[in-house]
Amino acid sequence: MNHNSSNRPLRVLVAGLGQMGRSHALAYHKNPAFEVIGLFNRTKVELPKELNGYKIVDSFEAGLALRPDVVSINTYTDSHADLAIRAMEAGAHIFVEKPLALTIDSAREVVSVARKTNRKLVIGYILRHHPSWMEFIKTARELGAPYVMRLNLNQPSVGAAWEIHKRLLETTPPFVDCGVHYVDVMCQISGTRPVQVRGMGVRLAEDIPNDQVNYSHLQVIFEDGSVGWYEAGWGPMISGTSCFVKNVIGKRGAVSLVMGDDADPADINSHTRAGQLCLRVASAEKGSEDYTEAFVTLGDTVDHQSLCDREQEFLAQAIANDLDLTNHHADALRSLEIVLAAERSMRERRAIDI
Repeated sequence: MNHNSSNRPLRVLVAGLGQMGRSHALAYHKNPAFEVIGLFNRTKVELPKELNGYKIVDSFEAGLALRPDVVSINTYTDSHADLAIRAMEAGAHIFVEKPLALTIDSAREVVSVARKTNRKLVIGYILRHHPSWMEFIKTARELGAPYVMRLNLNQPSVGAAWEIHKRLLETTPPFVDCGVHYVDVMCQISGTRPVQVRGMGVRLAEDIPNDQVNYSHLQVIFEDGSVGWYEAGWGPMISGTSCFVKNVIGKRGAVSLVMGDDADPADINSHTRAGQLCLRVASAEKGSEDYTEAFVTLGDTVDHQSLCDREQEFLAQAIANDLDLTNHHADALRSLEIVLAAERSMRERRAIDI
């Protein structure tokens, strides 16, 4: 279809206009590398004023008929693989929110189609664009393996937020939907192969599917002896106590990513705002009882929208400079494989070797 051989903007169709889709649409709106040619959502949604002038299409097929260079897929996970494959086969490059698919086989098929069609496929691993998280991972790796990695993101949710979470729970437990981010962080810190996964979960709400849980946690064992733990819960009964734990312990000490005391765990910006995040680094010299602790304030202030802007700038660069995304895809498949193994472990009540 369209190969952007000139310097003209990349024509973008945005599919899915929920929280993430609106933010990505705003990123395309602001970035001169892109031109939004169509917006699609299954139901009518209220849009930010910046997006009100754009064409609304009534189906995904109608959007593809506009011949976009890029299709941005921000729908629920159960449609990601199908929409991505259809768009790539129609000639478009793809940005797709995580998780890439509901099964590892479907995810591998999406990656395979990207290679066969020579289309760029960028998956929404937003923390990889966050300066605070980059510094956190770098500092953690300096502590020395094996690592103990303790991460969670519990979200007490009510009203509209709980309605969104209930829709997500129709297909995935919390540690699958959010867990790909944090398992990806663990893999970056350890740098070695995950070998075993364990998952557990509890159904705490009556208004979710009978076979689904809204509290879940997983444990990962890595080849170098490192261990990782990730916990995620959604719903009105979820506790806000210790809801944001980002802590790594190594041989030479520990590092934590810490939110400000006034942060709201239900606010998405609280999970990403670097102005309220700082590194808490504790270190001990080998063989010494001296133990020092310091807070390192991170100066590069970002919020949720600016991170989405960075993601779409990465997409623009990947297309313009023909970046090799092989490792990007391999890392996304690895983190998805781990969280899906954790879900299987939860269902079968046994550890899963990877």
